[in-house]
Amino acid sequence: MVYSLSGVRFPTVPSSSSLNKSVRASFNADRKIDHLSFFLRNRSSSRKNLASRLAFDSESPSSTVAASGKILVPGSNVDDSSSSKEPSEVLQTVLEDPQASIDASKMGNESEIEGEENYIDHTGGYGEGDEVQDSASSLPVHEDEKVKGLTDSEVEEMISRESEQVRKRTIPPPGNGQRIYEIDPLLRNFSGHLDYRYGQYRKLRDAIDKYEGGLEAFSRGYEKFGFTRSATGITYREWAPGAKWATLIGDFNNWNPNADVMTQNEFGVWEIFLPNNADGSPPIPHGSRVKVRMDTPSGLKDSIPAWIKFAVQAPGEIPYDGIYYDPPEEEKYVFKHPRPKRPKSLRIYEAHVGMSSTEPIINTYANFRDDVLPRIKRLGYNAVQIMAIQEHSYYASFGYHVTNFFAPSSRCGTPDDLKSLIDKAHELGLIVLMDIVHSHASNNTLDGLNMFDGTDSCYFHSGSRGYHWMWDSRLFNYGHWEVIRYLLSNARWWLDQYKFDGFRFDGVTSMMYTHHGLQVGFTGNYNEYFGYATDVDAVVYLMLANDLIHGLFPEAITIGEDVSGMPTFCIPIQDGGVGFDYRLHMAIADKWIELLKKRDEDWRMGDVVHMLTNRRWLEKCVAYAESHDQALVGDKTIAFWLMDKDMYDFMALDRPSTPLIDRGIALHKMIRLITMGLGGEGYLNFMGNEFGHPEWIDFPRFDNRLPDGKVVPGNNNSFDKCRRRFDLGDAGYLRYRGMQEFDQGMQHLEEIYGFMTSEHQYISRKNEGDRVIVFERGDLVFVFNFHWNNSYSDYRIGCLKPGKYKYFRLRRILE
Repeated sequence: MVYSLSGVRFPTVPSSSSLNKSVRASFNADRKIDHLSFFLRNRSSSRKNLASRLAFDSESPSSTVAASGKILVPGSNVDDSSSSKEPSEVLQTVLEDPQASIDASKMGNESEIEGEENYIDHTGGYGEGDEVQDSASSLPVHEDEKVKGLTDSEVEEMISRESEQVRKRTIPPPGNGQRIYEIDPLLRNFSGHLDYRYGQYRKLRDAIDKYEGGLEAFSRGYEKFGFTRSATGITYREWAPGAKWATLIGDFNNWNPNADVMTQNEFGVWEIFLPNNADGSPPIPHGSRVKVRMDTPSGLKDSIPAWIKFAVQAPGEIPYDGIYYDPPEEEKYVFKHPRPKRPKSLRIYEAHVGMSSTEPIINTYANFRDDVLPRIKRLGYNAVQIMAIQEHSYYASFGYHVTNFFAPSSRCGTPDDLKSLIDKAHELGLIVLMDIVHSHASNNTLDGLNMFDGTDSCYFHSGSRGYHWMWDSRLFNYGHWEVIRYLLSNARWWLDQYKFDGFRFDGVTSMMYTHHGLQVGFTGNYNEYFGYATDVDAVVYLMLANDLIHGLFPEAITIGEDVSGMPTFCIPIQDGGVGFDYRLHMAIADKWIELLKKRDEDWRMGDVVHMLTNRRWLEKCVAYAESHDQALVGDKTIAFWLMDKDMYDFMALDRPSTPLIDRGIALHKMIRLITMGLGGEGYLNFMGNEFGHPEWIDFPRFDNRLPDGKVVPGNNNSFDKCRRRFDLGDAGYLRYRGMQEFDQGMQHLEEIYGFMTSEHQYISRKNEGDRVIVFERGDLVFVFNFHWNNSYSDYRIGCLKPGKYKYFRLRRILE
């Protein structure tokens, strides 16, 4: 069907090349540039639909520059009782009662909307003096039906039994792995490789079943290795096949290397049992420092136990100390809130606890729990993805050079503090994903796994294969039995003990190929995926990890960071796939940066659509316009690419804007909305980018002298740019506020309509002349005008469903 949208004007976006020309001179604070509106189609239906105003708009004659994204939404018949209410009041009712519905015709016409005094400024923010009432907290919290009607103590007891219930679960046996050929017949040309891969997976599953009692038992390595407590004492075990002698040292024995010498078995596992003290107290007090001293081929060395649960760097010291962490029962954190249900639409807020303060400090788990989690909830996200959880001795590594895999970062607090954070997130209805690093490890020999037993092959490949030259880190040997046990147990540890709800697996492309994706351009040719460059051991490990996670925690979510586009990546393992739930759609962010380096006239709508929709059938993707990668020093965020130094002087509403600011804010919003609308089945945003956080992330660092004598200048160990200025997004007198509210409206719109996971997705127009993109997603019709000069009236677009369509500007969805 084709409809002419009478009276609808799709405004223009200012051209980057015209910014220095004589463009409309007046860009005052009370001018509105953003037209993100949605239309409603009136129809008789039993389905309850929401029609609300999310307006960030203006029809001011002098406002010729605008972000022209519009959303068309079908309407519904409702009770006339809503007609007496203002749109904001009706929406408030819906937010409080999700079962309520609204008829678009009861909300007033366009002229009434335009005449309202509470205008939206041209950044999408409220005019001066407006009060913003945030009702996001009234959105329903997802809660398991099982806990309704239970007392708090009964809920706590139910949660405490989760580990016991997980032990009883059976991981389904391998299938035949042949359905991938039905899904993608082109894969039949590579059946030799794929069948071999699946055969290796089946063999490993069979061996684990035979020798370890199955994946469930195998993945409880933390109950066998490291420190395990029993009624009679503490047993310590460590796999260090290269060591010739080992002893446990620490505060508990005054660091006497002769006091507690260990014995080794035929598998290279060292062991010692320490009986309780005469008074029944544990032989190693809670909080004691511990290390293992080994005589190795490289000489004597003191190492932090590989399975340590906590590690701390003492003030003024360089090395970390392993900490025996076993608080008394009355001091252990008890989870009070069940895991939320797995959301159908995944809207992820990517966060780093340490840099989440507005102050130039390392923030704590407790502050993040109390200050940041409620913010994430208000913004409308339903998942928080936390970076840098695993202990890493080098703060500036962003958490990706892990030294202690089972220990949460001590910079931000204790293990119990982290558990409290996760429990609070669950109370708010947020699922918590962990950015887990199994792709490599720190090359730190003092605090980490590198050269753990004095050899370079304990946990890693030896020689050049075990070294990542770009990351300066060590690479795991995924074909070794004990390495597989260690990593699978690590994944289970965080899900079981800390109640994480899933993972974003970092650096998966590096894992799956022996070239690690370095200096390789993936073109989509299947020969690039299934050949000698593929690390089959690593892919089989990922299959085992997904098998374990989904088998023991059916609601858990796994996301793989893969830039290569590996076919079968998000296909279930029984069908022959790798088993991830989502692929992180990394190419989108790179493409946006590529486009932003071009003139507006050189943008091609076909290219934009292709980059957003170029994903494999039946394989879900998490899309994002930018993540933490684009925020690092040396790179630029989208906001900084668009507005550059003007952000320092022209973001206040009490002074005139500039063409660069107006264009930047408009495109910032359009880029994020079209990415969310068309880019995948999930969406991700890095904290602060929702309001266009200025500048970059620069971790505190001193000057670094390289081996060749060159000096890499530091920043005098400053934390100034290693924080998030949330106060900017909250300030009613800054344009950042409008950008934040726009993103907030996006998230709540998706919460209401669930368009990201709708089966209906149709692109009806990508007009290169008009620079217009039109597409349908679920019940919504999105219209974007990327033209730098032209606006359009009475523009005809095609729609799948017949009926009457109406739009309301996106005004105050959050009131």
